[in-house]
Amino acid sequence: MATILIRGATVIDGTGAPGAAADVLLADGKIAAAADRPRDADRVVDAGGLVLAPGFIDAHSHADNAPLLAETDIGKLSQGVTTEVVGNCGFAPAPCPPGRRAEIERLRGRLFPALPSGWSTVDELYRTLDTHGYPTNTVPLAGHHLIRAAVLGTADRRPREPELALMKAELSAALAAGAAGLSSGLIYPPGMYGDVDELAALAGELPPGAVYASHLRNESGRLLESVGEAIEVARRAGCRLQVSHLKAAGQHAWGSVKPALRLMDEARAEGITVHHDVYPYEANSTLLSACLPPWFHDGGHAATMARLRDPDALRRAERAIAEDDGTWENWVAGSGWDRVLVAGAGDPGADGRTLGELAASRRRPPFRVLADLLLTSELTAWMSVFAMSSDDVTAALLHPRALVGSDGAPPGGGGKPHPRGYGTFTRVLARYVRDTGLLSWEEAIAKMTSRTASAFGLAGRGVIATGAAADVVLFDPAAVADRATFTDPTRVSAGIELVVVNGQVAFEAGKAVGPRAGHRLRPIE
Repeated sequence: MATILIRGATVIDGTGAPGAAADVLLADGKIAAAADRPRDADRVVDAGGLVLAPGFIDAHSHADNAPLLAETDIGKLSQGVTTEVVGNCGFAPAPCPPGRRAEIERLRGRLFPALPSGWSTVDELYRTLDTHGYPTNTVPLAGHHLIRAAVLGTADRRPREPELALMKAELSAALAAGAAGLSSGLIYPPGMYGDVDELAALAGELPPGAVYASHLRNESGRLLESVGEAIEVARRAGCRLQVSHLKAAGQHAWGSVKPALRLMDEARAEGITVHHDVYPYEANSTLLSACLPPWFHDGGHAATMARLRDPDALRRAERAIAEDDGTWENWVAGSGWDRVLVAGAGDPGADGRTLGELAASRRRPPFRVLADLLLTSELTAWMSVFAMSSDDVTAALLHPRALVGSDGAPPGGGGKPHPRGYGTFTRVLARYVRDTGLLSWEEAIAKMTSRTASAFGLAGRGVIATGAAADVVLFDPAAVADRATFTDPTRVSAGIELVVVNGQVAFEAGKAVGPRAGHRLRPIE
């Protein structure tokens, strides 16, 4: 492995300490020196005027499938990301036991592009991904949806005691294979059918230091109640809590992020380790099927598709959306048909347009357009919803325990996905540091590096220090910026000069370089 000397950069080491000019030597996959006069190197990079930082750590990624793609995914590398936490929102590619294979493949197919089916267990999955190689370092979580579906299928009911024991066994097998914790996605089936007792029982199986990461049951009018539920799970289980992509969605919920943060601060004072992650956009993105009320999903894929063809079920769902009784997360009621943007429905005439626009052009009620798209896409369509206020996003990001997570769609899915998959980290640097001064360079970088490493137990990552992993990003502070948009969502960022993963150059001059250099990391041993 070549040694690389990066000379003359302003080194911001990830700890929050002030940046300082220094030369840094990378050797044998480690940071060998951070001093004024390191020894000679195979390659010298003159970095005057640039900033050298630890590689950014994406606290919330859905790029579980990136190793399986033929081309190296550059969505995260092009932002300076060198490590990703995957398996979020309860979704993961395994387990997939033979007796439930068809049902689970339909379930995970809602999120991921087509996956091979050569594994049944989490261990088999991880070994398969290892053979393909990782563009970035990967920290996988076990997914609640898959664990539940492996035992119960997609039915809306509580597990019986023997079934809960089997779910615990599935989680234990995932942890033994290398999962760093457990994730849930409580607006999606079948995880939405799990209650606090079920989630706490599972999270109680986590070893010390492992994380329970939760996409809350409601990020809208019941945000505070849902934060309280997540805290209660962590309290009963005695585990760390990661609140995924904290937001207040829908105008009626705006202003509730600060009270939610106070709840988490109180839990922290109680002794519960709580962090949250944020992406710096006022639009979220999720599955278009999330617009439907929870009962519509009961029974899994076939039952949901049948309801989309049932006039009575459609009328009932249309009324439920319009009447909005407040018992479920109603994206349309919160933001309106004109703020729901179709992001990937396999329909070029629909992608990049709102449901309101499509309803007008197709002369159909917007609900019927929604149902049509879900039918033709077989529930795989995505949406972006312009649901948040800038004040809430800023409040979430500026909190001292905020981490940064892209929450980008899995790569390879096509359509017009949310630009956060290519722009989250550079947008933080451009908008919140350079352009507005709301964060210092040092504080923003700490949020994206050492604090995330600490939250997930990643020793030797997220800092520039002798002996740490040689994961670094070199960027131009005057030029760094996100360039991905909702109409051009895979445009790479500006100002990222060099990205090194485990001592190997992985991204330079706007493209992936060399063999895939990422490792699967095991914070729990």
